[in-house]
Formats: sequence, C-alpha cells, structure tokens
Amino acid sequence: MYYKVNGVTQRLTGAPAAVYRPQGLRPGVPPVCPPVIFASPTKLASETGSQVEYLGANKVPDLQRLFQRSDGVPIHLKKGLMDKLLYRTTMSLTVGGALYCLMALYIAAQPK
Repeated sequence: MYYKVNGVTQRLTGAPAAVYRPQGLRPGVPPVCPPVIFASPTKLASETGSQVEYLGANKVPDLQRLFQRSDGVPIHLKKGLMDKLLYRTTMSLTVGGALYCLMALYIAAQPK
C-alpha cells in the first residue's frame, strides 16, 4: 500500500493502489532512444587495455628532491624568482593595508 501525508491533519493516509505508478510501469514510455546531442568519438575502458596515457612527464620526484633539500631557504621561496616576487608583493600589500587601516582608525577617532 502507498502512503502519503495528509496536508490538513499531518497524518499518514493510505492511498489507493491506482495512485502508485512508478515511471517504469507507465505505458507512455517512448520505445526509441532520443538522438545523441554531442556525438563525439569516445574510447571505452575495454578498448584502452591496461596502458595509461599521461599528458606529460611525472614531475613529482623532481619536486620532492627540490622541496626536501635542506639549504636553509623557506619552503615557500624554494622555486626561485617568481616565488620571491609573489611573497614580497603579498607582504607589501599586507603591511600597506594594515597601515591604511590604522590611519583610517586615527582619522575616525578625531572629532570634526
């Protein structure tokens, strides 16, 4: 038996069996599949076999050697010039923002 919640009494009420119609048992299901919209060639998993295609060389061992080397340089500066530029830009924006906030608080504290 199929149950549903009554909107007035908020109790479960039994519904007749004719109300319960799963989609798979409806007679109006079309027998033909719809056409594929994006018809692009694909490879099935069984067609590729056991080989795996990578987009490039594996860089993980090289990066592990670079980052695990103990040369006294912090980890966020190990990759060179771009890391230094990004770090210095971030720090200057942080210090500038903090100074601007202090200046704005000082101006807001002054009476007009």
